[in-house]
Amino acid sequence: MSSKILIFFTILVSIFILTTSDIVSDRTTLLSIRSVLRGRSLLWNITSPTCSWPGVICSPDKSSVLELHLPGMGLSGQIPPGLFSNLTKLNFISLRYNSLSGVIPNDLFTPLHDLKNLYLQHNFFTGKIPDSIFNLSNLVRVNLAHNNFSGLIPEDFNKLRGLGTLYLQDNGFSGQIPDLNLPGLVQFNVSDNQLNGSIPSKLSGQPKDAFLGTLLCGKPLDSCNGGGDNGKKKKLSGGAIAGIVIGCVVGLVLLLLLLFFCCCRKKSDNQETRSADVAGVNNKQVEVQIPEEKGVESNNGGGKDGFLGSAIAAIGVGGGKDKGKAEAVLADGKSLVFFGKTAKNFNLDDLLKASAEVLGKGTFGTAYKAALESGITLVVKRLRDVTVPEKEFREKIEDVGQMNHENLVPLRAYYYSRDEKLLVYDYVPMGSLSALLHGNKGAGRTPLNWETRAGIALGAAQGISYLHAQGPSVSHGNIKSSNILLTKSYEARVSDFGLAQLVGQSSTPNRVAGYRAPEVTDPRKVSQKADVYSFGVLLLELLTGKAPTHSVMNEEGVDLPRWVQSVVREEWTAEVFDLELLRYQNVEEDMVQLLQLAVDCTAQYPDRRPSMAEVTSRVEELCRSSFIDSGGDIIDNAEVQTA
Repeated sequence: MSSKILIFFTILVSIFILTTSDIVSDRTTLLSIRSVLRGRSLLWNITSPTCSWPGVICSPDKSSVLELHLPGMGLSGQIPPGLFSNLTKLNFISLRYNSLSGVIPNDLFTPLHDLKNLYLQHNFFTGKIPDSIFNLSNLVRVNLAHNNFSGLIPEDFNKLRGLGTLYLQDNGFSGQIPDLNLPGLVQFNVSDNQLNGSIPSKLSGQPKDAFLGTLLCGKPLDSCNGGGDNGKKKKLSGGAIAGIVIGCVVGLVLLLLLLFFCCCRKKSDNQETRSADVAGVNNKQVEVQIPEEKGVESNNGGGKDGFLGSAIAAIGVGGGKDKGKAEAVLADGKSLVFFGKTAKNFNLDDLLKASAEVLGKGTFGTAYKAALESGITLVVKRLRDVTVPEKEFREKIEDVGQMNHENLVPLRAYYYSRDEKLLVYDYVPMGSLSALLHGNKGAGRTPLNWETRAGIALGAAQGISYLHAQGPSVSHGNIKSSNILLTKSYEARVSDFGLAQLVGQSSTPNRVAGYRAPEVTDPRKVSQKADVYSFGVLLLELLTGKAPTHSVMNEEGVDLPRWVQSVVREEWTAEVFDLELLRYQNVEEDMVQLLQLAVDCTAQYPDRRPSMAEVTSRVEELCRSSFIDSGGDIIDNAEVQTA
């Protein structure tokens, strides 16, 4: 019996030594990867067990590394031969969204017989696809898109009988697509390559997008040229050519006659219209009509659109300078109502004479930038579809005017008449967060770094938290990135608060696309927890760089919170972050913390979401640990942006 016990313990010790040896070998390889590819710290604490490192997933008994998830971690340089030689149990490799370059060594994948998933997209790899890939019989998903691979697409892909995904788009592959016979192939894409020839029949069921940006032909694209008469093109007879020429000449003559007739008719109409206009002015019977919103163009915030009075009243007579006719729209002898201690250094007459520029059409109406002759610049919002009676409107707008916080855009004055409701705000010069995140992506654009985005999140949270503190029934109701305005020092100012209860439901269907909490059925009645949901989407927008209405990722109807959650479940969290953020060192942990807060805010059920006060506290703590200067104060955003 004692000898059996001795043998048993000997076996246990041997197993322990073997497994310990295996994980030590894997650990050494992982540290080599970090060193050779000059990546970030990867948040790997070398005093911690290998299997606890972020992005490293081990077998249940911790004896070997099974999965390596390192997307968007700043890895760069060329992969040396034999880099994965000791990681023989790997079944998942993700090196997406890095800056890896050069030719992939041919022996790189030779020992990885268990590999099922290979994600190398969005790097700078060149050369041909290494032959060692085609010996990995267990491969299910291969994504080599958005690299600089070249040469022919190998026919050896047919060796991978279990392949379900093959993405090769946006590379330099040339020649024809081989006749792929992969019964399990579901996802396929070779778009934006230098490919030509016919699409193989077994791929004809793939979507058109899979082949765009190439010279390929055949289903699902246009049919290939050629055919009939043994491949020779039919020539037109002399009679057919003559008929075509005569038809063209006759058509041209008819077209000229039609243009001549239209010009004569237009000239006659213009003369009649001008006569009618002059007669109307002389008789003082010009009818003033308020244009629909579609009648005012935004010019993308560009050039001047005339005078504010003219823009509001839409009167062309007098070149927009006829203030009297503009005042016909703003009648009833009413004037601007100012709030609190606001300096009354302008009046309605000053506004009507101000040069106007359309800033955009928002949820509740059109906003104009009004430059007064005195040098003051304001924003005038012309409300539409206001449904509440005058007394209720004045009571609610008075409550809005009393809101006073450094992270809110102050309402300075308002005008109310039966036909027009105007709100007057301070002008915030840097525009909206939406424009900065999703606007110009060209070379001249200054990317928003981590400190700036975190500061914007903090300012917006503080402004919304102040609103919620005014009472349990007080909410913003329309939180989105276009309503977060930025000062020259990139400080957040929340706008459009308190207006949701003033407008009719016809104005609201599309106003919060992607931001609306799932429990909201009436957009005019938004709870504070629904505000928290919208703010969570705003945080995701800051972190991912994706707009909620443009977040569909090859899957119809997936909103931003659901997409983020699906990626986090499938892969390492860094995959979701905006590429502009991934260039900054030593902030990954802070980004992950803010991401977790955003996920908490966008919980499906309201009672599982934190309060706005708790959200603000967590963002404050994050900013305090993320960027504190030597004196203990948060770094000014203006310094961050220019650093």
